[in-house]
Amino acid sequence: MKKIFILDTNVLIHDPNCIFDFKDNDVYIPIYVIEEIDRLKNYNDYVGKSAREASRNIDSLREKGTLANGIINEEGGEFRILLGDHELEYLPDAFSKTLADNKIIAMALKQKNENKETKVVLISKDMNVRIKADVLGLDTMDYVKDKLDIVTLYSGNRTIELESNEFDLIYKAPAVNYSLLLDQEPLANEMFKFTCKGKSVLGIYKKEREKIEKTVFSESLLWGISGRNTEQKEAIELLMDQRIKIVSLMGVAGTGKTLLAIASALEQVVERKLYKKIFIARPVIPMGKDIGYLPGSEKEKMRPWMHPIYDNIEFLVTNKQTSGSNDTEKVIVGLESMGLLKVEPLTYIRGRSIPQGFIIIDEAQNLTPHEIKTIITRVGKDTKIVLTGDPYQIDSPYLNENSNGLSYMAERLKDEPLAGHMTLVKGERSDVSELASKLL
Repeated sequence: MKKIFILDTNVLIHDPNCIFDFKDNDVYIPIYVIEEIDRLKNYNDYVGKSAREASRNIDSLREKGTLANGIINEEGGEFRILLGDHELEYLPDAFSKTLADNKIIAMALKQKNENKETKVVLISKDMNVRIKADVLGLDTMDYVKDKLDIVTLYSGNRTIELESNEFDLIYKAPAVNYSLLLDQEPLANEMFKFTCKGKSVLGIYKKEREKIEKTVFSESLLWGISGRNTEQKEAIELLMDQRIKIVSLMGVAGTGKTLLAIASALEQVVERKLYKKIFIARPVIPMGKDIGYLPGSEKEKMRPWMHPIYDNIEFLVTNKQTSGSNDTEKVIVGLESMGLLKVEPLTYIRGRSIPQGFIIIDEAQNLTPHEIKTIITRVGKDTKIVLTGDPYQIDSPYLNENSNGLSYMAERLKDEPLAGHMTLVKGERSDVSELASKLL
């Protein structure tokens, strides 16, 4: 049955192309949403970029007709901008008549009253808007196009018990056809721990060769550290393999995802010179005008927000050189002055094409799927990008463990030869950190 979907502003910010995704259903956008988009378009971050892109998409439809009267798409659905007309009368006195959210809800209520035979659904990523709409008898839902089930999310690795004759194949040879060990073809760059009678061997599936290869880098020493558990060793294999250009690392606090990413970057840029520079960014950094309120240079403004990154670098430098903190600071300054290390706001990285670089996006669970796509499309030739994060620790009010960009990317790229994913489970920071991650 044909439905009328009314979109909240946050849906357009989350996915500027969403207006094209409802097929033969009608899509209505309240004029208040357009006003909010107009206000947000000047932001110097992904919100502003999404607002501008949403505006361009809506403006492109004007060539097909008048937005206020409705434009019919190829599948029979209608797109329309709703103008205000006494819709506030539908709000109870307990609701503020000046809030944009309430005005949008009022417009949806009016559409429901005027379209008795058609189901009207308000789409919003704001849970409070959904709660208020539900209280008023409106059908409401989250925008679920890019949602997935975190419980069944691809983990990137498997442990398989083999018979002695099968185990000997992978134990003695550098590579084995997957059909000799498995019933079905694995996913590209899927990691395996094969075990047999107390012995084990790690392998990775190379889709282009249709073979499971024994790991080459899993036991590597990266700037004084090595993998402490199976998942960390498997993550190192993905991080150090130059054939894999996109790596996503998920895990709760203390599993070592950020430390391993930075250690592998330092190893490949400083020691092996496989890449020219390390770029590091965290999307939780307040961008645009927020950063301007802090005194000092760009680096001084960035320092408070990037402390976790510098803490990891200091740990690695100290661990490698067994030196004091003063020498550690000199090494970091030296790396930056030589152009080997650059910590930048996410906005700056997104706007560039970065060749021969090693990019680390930390706390990537706070990115939307659209922003993930935008960042990855900036990756230049011979560049590797690593995204780390914990999908259960999300700061954005409109994202959760099922809809964030990191989870979305891991699932969508799980069978691509250029991509690899690993979920880190065991905490290695400390016993206290491990206990807190499990029980609190």
